[in-house]
Amino acid sequence: MVKILVVEDDENFNSLVSRYLASNGFEVISCADAQKAYDALYNNLFDLIVTDVMMPGIDGVEFAKTVRQLNENIPILFVTARDDIKTKKAGFRVGIDDYLVKPIDLDELKLRISAVLRRANISQNQKIEIGNLLLKSEEISASINGVPIPLTVREFNILFKMLSFAGRAFSRAELLDDFWDTESNASLRAVDVYITKLREKFKSTNAFEIKTIHGLGYKTVIRS
Repeated sequence: MVKILVVEDDENFNSLVSRYLASNGFEVISCADAQKAYDALYNNLFDLIVTDVMMPGIDGVEFAKTVRQLNENIPILFVTARDDIKTKKAGFRVGIDDYLVKPIDLDELKLRISAVLRRANISQNQKIEIGNLLLKSEEISASINGVPIPLTVREFNILFKMLSFAGRAFSRAELLDDFWDTESNASLRAVDVYITKLREKFKSTNAFEIKTIHGLGYKTVIRS
């Protein structure tokens, strides 16, 4: 059973999230502050941490930084009322894996947790295997039924990230920031061009599809 640590000083919200996750098959231990969370981490082996940012004493950013120094692999998900880019940057710089802004939809939280756990497993294995599709990160290679699919490094990286977070929508601006240099003169149209190339190259697989989110960008959907 997946074991989750919930760190949240709001007693009602902590209880709500913990009860919801427990009712959906997760084993949950909850703490009201970072210091108690350190004790829980010392005595338990967790698969994922869900933590607030604004907490008394040690805030979520400092907590995540300490956790990441002790454990490079455990996924960390921020759930916070802070929606400013400064806080988001601080979180991702210390190594968090995802970020949700309150008020949240609990079903979305569950989806994000599933995606982050899947990505954590992918990061450890350095590969994605879905149906007849195989992506290997170390080799920057892709194949369908064992037949290699030629990809540029940028094409591979875009697809690997989107499949790591299957179901999550990525804006064109987000993909541009992630995979083009800041000094590049590339426009959002460049993202569309790469998505078109990826769709063409992987049209023979039934493992996934890249869907357009009108007005935003794209997401990958795993086909059952």
